[in-house]
Amino acid sequence: MSIQGSCHCGGTVFEVEGTPDSALACNCSICQRKGSLLWFVPRDKFTLRTPDERLATYTFNKHVIRHRFCPTCGIHPFGEGVDPQGNAVVAVNIRCLEGFDIDAVPVHHYNGRDI
Repeated sequence: MSIQGSCHCGGTVFEVEGTPDSALACNCSICQRKGSLLWFVPRDKFTLRTPDERLATYTFNKHVIRHRFCPTCGIHPFGEGVDPQGNAVVAVNIRCLEGFDIDAVPVHHYNGRDI
């Protein structure tokens, strides 16, 4: 199953294969402020429909996660990084998925503040 997602203004559009069965709420300095609910998927299950150069990127701390956002509306629909096994992953903000019931997904609270 393919689910489409976007930022608020529609300037950033993507598709992701699969269905979220859980989400992660992180309390690190950036995630707490953004309020994202993250679903981690392999990079090859994610397709960005917007040209990459139209997105902005923010990195901080160790600069290993690319927090991607729309420069027009400021919404952060996803981030890119590598999992502990070295695989490329995308952290999709399920709040940006279209026609998806986020209340049906259990949320795991992650203590990113202490990393």
